[in-house]
Amino acid sequence: MSEPGSLKVLYIFPNGDKYEGECCHTSDGVATRKGFGTQTSSSGTMYTGDWNDDKMNGSGTLSHPSGAVYKGQFRDNMYHGSGTYHFPDGTKYSGTFRNNRLEGEGEFTDLEGLVWTGNFHGKAAPGLKLKLNL
Repeated sequence: MSEPGSLKVLYIFPNGDKYEGECCHTSDGVATRKGFGTQTSSSGTMYTGDWNDDKMNGSGTLSHPSGAVYKGQFRDNMYHGSGTYHFPDGTKYSGTFRNNRLEGEGEFTDLEGLVWTGNFHGKAAPGLKLKLNL
């Protein structure tokens, strides 16, 4: 659903990045991304989701050329809130993120499909437990 006063645009930045979606004008007349849209970088990274204050804010999906994909909540262009990150090697983490870092309760699925649960803090996850499917 479009916000009142929002415009649909297709904008190509000088660096080759492309934005297609909703935007609005600030009080001083500057167009900023706000609403729903897709940004594709010239390097192949693509974000589709919610924008506010000209940043990724809300729910969205960020796909990297490496094959890594994050789907979840964003705040100020960072993974923040609940989400799932699929690593290029086929492993994945589902849980809480804070400022682009794994933070709090989560589940890590390894290459064998085993699911490990526990508390994550950045790259550390002491005391993970194997989740048994009974």
